[in-house]
Amino acid sequence: MDVPKPKKRAAGARPNPFVLPVLIGIGVVAVLVAVKSLGLATPPRPVLLAARWTTTAIFIAYAFKRRSLTTWIVVSMLLGASVGYDFPAVGVSLRLFSLIFLRMIKTIIAPLIFATLVVGIAGHHDLKQVGRMGVKSLVYFEVVTTLALFIGLAAINISQAGRGIALPPAPKTAEVQAVKQTASDVVLHIFPENIAKSVAEGQILQVVIFAILFGVALALVPEAKRRPVLSVTESLAEVMFKFTNIVMNFAPIGVGCAIAYTVGHMGLGVLVNLFKLLLTFYAAILVFILAVLLPIALFIKAPIRKFLAAVADPVALAFATTSSEAALPRAMEAMEAIGVPRRVVAFVMPTGYSFNLDGSSLYLSLAAIFVAQSAGVHMSIGQQLLLVFTLMLTSKGVAGVPRAALVILLGTVAQFNLPVEPVFIILGIDELMDMARTSLNVLGNSFATVVIAKWEGEFGKEHPSKIVQEAIEP
Repeated sequence: MDVPKPKKRAAGARPNPFVLPVLIGIGVVAVLVAVKSLGLATPPRPVLLAARWTTTAIFIAYAFKRRSLTTWIVVSMLLGASVGYDFPAVGVSLRLFSLIFLRMIKTIIAPLIFATLVVGIAGHHDLKQVGRMGVKSLVYFEVVTTLALFIGLAAINISQAGRGIALPPAPKTAEVQAVKQTASDVVLHIFPENIAKSVAEGQILQVVIFAILFGVALALVPEAKRRPVLSVTESLAEVMFKFTNIVMNFAPIGVGCAIAYTVGHMGLGVLVNLFKLLLTFYAAILVFILAVLLPIALFIKAPIRKFLAAVADPVALAFATTSSEAALPRAMEAMEAIGVPRRVVAFVMPTGYSFNLDGSSLYLSLAAIFVAQSAGVHMSIGQQLLLVFTLMLTSKGVAGVPRAALVILLGTVAQFNLPVEPVFIILGIDELMDMARTSLNVLGNSFATVVIAKWEGEFGKEHPSKIVQEAIEP
């Protein structure tokens, strides 16, 4: 396995001066919270406030010294959580800035996918290899997402997190509406009727289908007519990567404001009532990573440390914004930077955003059985398997945006005549679950590019462009 050796500390080098203050600050805050939670004493609010903000200030000072985008994203998440918890009204009002950041990111998605896919296909001299790569990708996607579905199914059956819940009355106004999808609806949803409409509505799979057909058509025309269009799309891809670099400079602001809104809007007490469900979900994700992704990484001899370092930024961004789309451009850059050829990244990652939603698949199976348990409905193994395979079908073609998985859950629950009231229990912590499932979606799709590149024997054979190298420099 290609694992870089750890760097030795230079002789006489002093340890990081921020480590001790950070550890002391975290320890003080933990002790104060524990004392208050156990009822041993009630520390004055100014003391708790001072302890939290002193620790936060130390983290901010460390970020200024470190000057790393990943560090700033993590620190901004901590700062946003502090603002949302101590000043919830301010935290809620900061949502505007997170929405602005998300909108700027989403403007990148369609042109970036179109340009990179067209270049990856039309610039490829062997269309048979493109088709072979597509078959390999779909096989890998189906195997991995099916394993995710079954891990979610096993986790909720073991924990029985939905048992004993008293159902609240259904809210008068639901935030999302149940949508029933037939098999023909799912298939029809794949194909665009108007590419401008697909772009406007953020239908990733439809943009992917259009770009694939456009790239194949471009590859079939004579060289004299193909070259000018190919040059334009190559330039468009480079411009969109540069566009991403500019927008990503504002990532800490967008991320911090998103976390401030989440905490200010929901509060931290939501973990009390649904802690078991959250624990089950996060444990299932950990099992999936250790039991599925890690063995695959060891089998293909992937550079695990290099991959984890590269994927840290997009995963942190996905965790904070709960949007896979927001992390897509950065993830594509990061995978190209560690040795995955652009044509592989351009084909596998956008396709994976429709077919390889590991986190959403795991969440859907877990949440659907949670709904049945909450309603006191017993489902046999056969019924659960049917439900899982229905979810496997209906979840395809869903863009990785906030609440998309929840919409699919409502639609599938309605198909199986289960009550929708338990779904509104999940709404209370859906944002916290969405953070984890979206992060796993990004991690799984990024890892899929490494798997396919290794499978094709092309990993590390192509150097990233100068713009991409600049994008991933700390």
